[in-house]
Amino acid sequence: MKRFIIAAVAVLSVATLSACSQTEKGAAIGAVGGAAVGAAVTGSAEGAAIGGLVGGTAGALIGNANEPGKCYYRGRDGRRYIANC
Repeated sequence: MKRFIIAAVAVLSVATLSACSQTEKGAAIGAVGGAAVGAAVTGSAEGAAIGGLVGGTAGALIGNANEPGKCYYRGRDGRRYIANC
């Protein structure tokens, strides 16, 4: 379990640093946190996967609520950007 927590912290720090928007940051934090809780409660990889899915979804919804009036657009080159709606 100790190895899992160390790995989760490492993944969380990399995912948070590479995320662009609050929605992506919330999803990354929620997914890692949910996976850690799911693994701790059930003691299985399946519990960690379900916890990660639920945590990621909840984190994305919470992160999205922190950006009112912002919309995501995709340019012709495929890059995403955020601008006022």
